[in-house]
Amino acid sequence: MRALDSLAAMKGQFGPAAARSAANLLAHFTRARLRDPADLIRFHETVLFLRAYPQSPRVLRLADHILFSFPNRLGRVNRDVFEDPEVSGIAGTGLSTNFSYEIAKSLVHRHGRAISIDWENYEHADRLGVVLSELVPQSREDFGISAHPDARRWFSSLSGGTRGGLRTLLDQTESRIYDLLEIPLRWELGDSAASRSRTRLPRALGRKIFYHHRPFLKRSEVSIEAEFAAPKIPVTRLSGPQAEKILDLIVGTSSVRYRELYGFTHPDRAHVRHADLGRGMDFFFFGVAPNRRLIRDYHAGMYFKNGVPIGYVELLSKDGTMEVGFNLYYTFREAETAWLYARLLKIFRERLGAKRFWIDPYQIGHENDEALDSGAFWFYRKLGFRSTSGEIAKLIEREETRIAATPGYRTPPAILRRIARAALIHD
Repeated sequence: MRALDSLAAMKGQFGPAAARSAANLLAHFTRARLRDPADLIRFHETVLFLRAYPQSPRVLRLADHILFSFPNRLGRVNRDVFEDPEVSGIAGTGLSTNFSYEIAKSLVHRHGRAISIDWENYEHADRLGVVLSELVPQSREDFGISAHPDARRWFSSLSGGTRGGLRTLLDQTESRIYDLLEIPLRWELGDSAASRSRTRLPRALGRKIFYHHRPFLKRSEVSIEAEFAAPKIPVTRLSGPQAEKILDLIVGTSSVRYRELYGFTHPDRAHVRHADLGRGMDFFFFGVAPNRRLIRDYHAGMYFKNGVPIGYVELLSKDGTMEVGFNLYYTFREAETAWLYARLLKIFRERLGAKRFWIDPYQIGHENDEALDSGAFWFYRKLGFRSTSGEIAKLIEREETRIAATPGYRTPPAILRRIARAALIHD
């Protein structure tokens, strides 16, 4: 436990001595073993952070070694706790959920027998009768007459058997019908490259590792206006094969975290773009397929730090106003969030024509305790966002006066909830 605490303390430590200490602790853990699931989770997320924000090449190599061999560390521990949405996707574990037709088909075609129907948790297996009666004619009598038809047995008779039959089911079923079946799928990750432990950007995209020898950029060092005034960020359009690789990687990254985004499900595959934001940060973004467009223009994207996916965005825009949904995975919220956010806004302004940025109340804490606890409102406020409500703007001014006058003062949750009732805007 002391070694684990010391390793966690390495996050945000810099310089040659910190790099040596981090590497030595990682080397210790290549041999040491943890038994408690909570400790294993904490260990995994600490190492994943150090892999994304390494102080040296040795730290990176050791972090990858540990993460890629993580299934061997789990032994006989209870793996149920590893399926919580905050930590799901660790190599050697699994997850179970209802994926939409498009995502289920993508995953089954790419990960095959690692995915199967979770019969133990399928509460509506009788609904399969509608489809199986067509795909397996012999089953019609059972589904038509029996009070308790054996859906699992009939499903196993599909081409490919119990597991392979999923491909047949998805290939021969309309999306609307499949979604109504509410099939829970079980995904055993094993050592899959889609696990959060092993997901990395393809080297073919030419990413360069950025080693953190100096302290992280602080929020006080970041200015959205200064970013807007800086030279344009180069953007390239990916070739067809490159776009497919990135889109598959993005779908896998989201799926192991129980997330489905409209843009990730219906991407415009012909217009996937890449931007090198600097400091080892790559950003891929795209709109939606022409037949899936919404009233407002929709874009989505995912960003990678030194090849590790660390978060995503959803964007809705009209007449120059863009609503930004910015999401950073829990593991990586201790680093250069303000800098990343400012760079992303710069891309949206330069490439998508955004003139003003709008933050939905939910993002800052309206009916969202996680956002309240994380201090989301003050994050945006200190970057120059203002409330769209005149009344709330006055409340914010009073709070800022209290903060300036009272060292250690923190805005009470009740006031933050009042502040979060109105959207924020930056123009």
